[in-house]
Amino acid sequence: MGKVVGSIEASQKDASLIGRKLMIVQQVNSNQEEIRYEEVAADTVGAGVGEYVLLVKGAGARKTQREATGTRDVVDCAIVGIIDRFNK
Repeated sequence: MGKVVGSIEASQKDASLIGRKLMIVQQVNSNQEEIRYEEVAADTVGAGVGEYVLLVKGAGARKTQREATGTRDVVDCAIVGIIDRFNK
């Protein structure tokens, strides 16, 4: 899980990333407290700054990117959902 804190603009990038938003995501725990570090994730759902999101990494992120673009695998982290609320 993470919170979108910004975005990245890149004029030079792999062709499979053209048309994809690259978002800066701060990882959070279930109490919405920051943990670990910020990272860049390819956005597949149209998330905005300030939203809490679901992240997938590794093979899951590559599969999401491949299915969305029909291109090779270059993504290691992807946003695949927007969190509406945390229930505990």
